Amino acid sequence: MTVQPKVSPFLWFDGRAEEAANFYVSVFPNSRLLSVSKIDGPAEGGAVVEFEIDGLKFGGVDGGPMYQFTPAVSFSIACESQEEIDYYWGKLSDGGAPGQCGWLEDRFGLSWQVVPTELPALMEKAPAKVMEAILPMGKLDLETLRRAAQND
Repeated sequence: MTVQPKVSPFLWFDGRAEEAANFYVSVFPNSRLLSVSKIDGPAEGGAVVEFEIDGLKFGGVDGGPMYQFTPAVSFSIACESQEEIDYYWGKLSDGGAPGQCGWLEDRFGLSWQVVPTELPALMEKAPAKVMEAILPMGKLDLETLRRAAQND
């Protein structure tokens, strides 16, 4: 029996919940669309969706224009390599807006952090130097961060 976590993200869209769910499951491996229910509501194209990204269940609703995403809430993607960083950065920033320090906003306004899994270890080794290297970056460059950690 699969145990579902008690807490899972639920996202508010303005007429694009089904499009967003399909986009996210196309970007992330081991992901799938679980359900789409059409609804009458304040948003055109109204739907309630459920989807899974690598085992984490998400919900979404077309609730209308009254609420928007902000960078105050973001999803972090732990990447094992520069190739993974490049992949997720490219896919998620397409139609969105690249940010600073590994953050970006996707085409739906949702914020993501695309970061290497080794970032905590690099920060522990040389926090000031690694932070100095991160600040001017948009997409993170893993080799530059590694060099910064070695030059402490």
